[in-house]
Amino acid sequence: MAKRISLVAVIVLLVVLSSFSVGAQDRIVVTWFVGLGTGTNEQQIEAQNQVVADFNASQDEIELVINIGASFETSRDTFSTLIAAGTPPDIVGPVGVGGSNAFADQWADLTPLVESSAYDLSAFDPALVDLYRTADGQLLGIPFAVFPSVTYYNVGLFDEAGLNYPPTSFDEMYVMPDGTEVEWNYETAGEIAKILTVDANGNDATMAEFDPTQIVQFGMNFQWAGLRLIWTDFQPALMYDAEAGTITLPQAWRDATQYLWDATWTTHITPNNTYGSSELFGAGNVFQSGNLAMAITPLWYTCCLGDSVGNFEWDFATVPASPDGEYHVATDADTFRMTKGSANPEEAFTVLTFLLTEGVATLAPVYGAFPAHPDYQQVWIDAQNERYPFDVNWQVAVDSLAYNNSSELHHEANFPNWQKGTDRIASFLTLLAGDTGVDMDLQAELDLLQSDLQAIVDETK
Repeated sequence: MAKRISLVAVIVLLVVLSSFSVGAQDRIVVTWFVGLGTGTNEQQIEAQNQVVADFNASQDEIELVINIGASFETSRDTFSTLIAAGTPPDIVGPVGVGGSNAFADQWADLTPLVESSAYDLSAFDPALVDLYRTADGQLLGIPFAVFPSVTYYNVGLFDEAGLNYPPTSFDEMYVMPDGTEVEWNYETAGEIAKILTVDANGNDATMAEFDPTQIVQFGMNFQWAGLRLIWTDFQPALMYDAEAGTITLPQAWRDATQYLWDATWTTHITPNNTYGSSELFGAGNVFQSGNLAMAITPLWYTCCLGDSVGNFEWDFATVPASPDGEYHVATDADTFRMTKGSANPEEAFTVLTFLLTEGVATLAPVYGAFPAHPDYQQVWIDAQNERYPFDVNWQVAVDSLAYNNSSELHHEANFPNWQKGTDRIASFLTLLAGDTGVDMDLQAELDLLQSDLQAIVDETK
């Protein structure tokens, strides 16, 4: 009860402040709600307040007011209460695809506002715009921060093994140790990873003497990536049939899971949970330990490689091609969304476009966000070059955006009871890589996962 009273008090205070502001300055108030994603740490709050001040100083018709949640859970409660009270904020964000799913019916279609304002979407790769376009043609967001999957690779470990680096451009062939050229796909990546997986006696995973109980260097992993992201990097596919209300784990995802299980327990090129959590492998941050050759994971992982500086150099390559012969890049993405209940949609859209343009230089660095708009990418790249001064090929990330999966094939695409289903998928990945994973009946566990997901979806019927 106390929590509810506190939330109502916050709402009343905001309404009073807004009313006072309108009366005092004769401006239309637009509210910006932060907390369903990143944006709540001290440095981010300072930057966001600066953007608010910059916007308000830039014109005299709109007053932007920011409301920052104390934590993710508190923010969800606050946002729900604002909606229930009929006083929703105008703009929400930054928020990712998954973070927005709990309020999927609250987001405004921006299409009419884009058209009436002649807002130019042509600067963005069409694949990024499609990430926010629904099956019925609504545009629920405009690209802001994007994190395409790339292949991080340890330059020194490739040099030590005498191997060519993985490709830095799409459709580039990989040159094997014997000089033959092969497609850079998951099969090739797995073969190279065997050479780069080494035990304490210096034997690699291609050798009969290799001891999988004494591994000191691994060939590859999907650093901190969720299973559904791994599945869609490997081969995007539809999981949920909205018309039928059914969940099906596609065969391509079953094949991808078999690939991951084999990499963990048969070829041993990927660390299981015991290895991955050990001090030798960075207590979970395996690639940063310097003892992992390749990590296929989104661009946000640059957040957590500070300790690599001075210890080893890394660079980017493209993700491997999928079994269908095409490249599919699972891309995490954050943006700002407008609510359907906005009382002033045109003014809110004016603020939204400010956040997506003038606000980028201030917000992107504190969000750790790679800007989707090409005009703002170099500033981010320059900042990263100062942090990682060994000539990282950032162009790989830029080029990867064209291969982004569309909204219905996104790894966080919505389905009923999304968060509970996502937690169930995460528990399956923990089981696969855990100590008992080696003995699991993989297909039976996948059948159980599918059944459980269906039951989770059915809870909403």
